[in-house]
Amino acid sequence: MAKTTKPNPHMGSSFDDFLKEDGIYEEVQARALKRALAEQLDDAMQSGKISKVSMAQRMATSRSQLDRVLDPSNLSIQLDTLIKAASAVGRTVEIRLKTTPQRTRAKAA
Repeated sequence: MAKTTKPNPHMGSSFDDFLKEDGIYEEVQARALKRALAEQLDDAMQSGKISKVSMAQRMATSRSQLDRVLDPSNLSIQLDTLIKAASAVGRTVEIRLKTTPQRTRAKAA
């Protein structure tokens, strides 16, 4: 006989489900990704002792454009600009699409 487990009555939906229900999941994901990218670029600049002026010169762009790249709240960054920034600190950009795992839920009888 198969053993059935009772669903946890205290377990609610995931935080991702909450964000999706509010219709802000994609925006939150984009902001988190941009924050992570900006932090990685800033860390690479610091470890390489690269100033903002030098970084902008390496990217062949303005310092104000670099500031937009490093601003975690500015989501309007073009892919080619991101690639230039990564190259300027000796890094590459890797982007991939992942399938979203479907969350399995126990159904109450």
